[in-house]
Amino acid sequence: MEPSVVAPARILDIGTRNAFSVIMEEKGLVVSNTKGEDLDDYPESVAVYEADVATAFEIFEHLLNPLGVLRAIKAPRLIASIPLSLWFDKAYRNHNDRWDQHYHEFEDWQFDWLLEKAGWKIIRREKWTGPILIPGIRPLLRAVTPRYYIIEAVRV
Repeated sequence: MEPSVVAPARILDIGTRNAFSVIMEEKGLVVSNTKGEDLDDYPESVAVYEADVATAFEIFEHLLNPLGVLRAIKAPRLIASIPLSLWFDKAYRNHNDRWDQHYHEFEDWQFDWLLEKAGWKIIRREKWTGPILIPGIRPLLRAVTPRYYIIEAVRV
């Protein structure tokens, strides 16, 4: 399969600069990151970026209103991943940090519907499990139940 993004594509990586931003730059991509502003309060802040592709890896579950951000993105292509809702586990909550919480853990169909409502058409999708290194029933279930979902979408 041909790669979806090739250098020197301009990337808007939604979220503050991170290790993956550096990896994308090492591959020859030109990366801009959002500045840490509250995207629920200022979803239009993503609209100021000129980009060929917007990426959002593990971002939308932290927003109360991901629809606003999805609509404001100006890039014609989106690659985004989310944690999936698991029937045997509750959404992630961090009592010590109000930003590090999941307001949404989607089922795949819910995220698909959200993207469609925001004006995106999914052209590729994949699910996978994460590595689990501890014993127990829930870790066993996590080892066989897809936890993550990634999509590639184009603006319609």
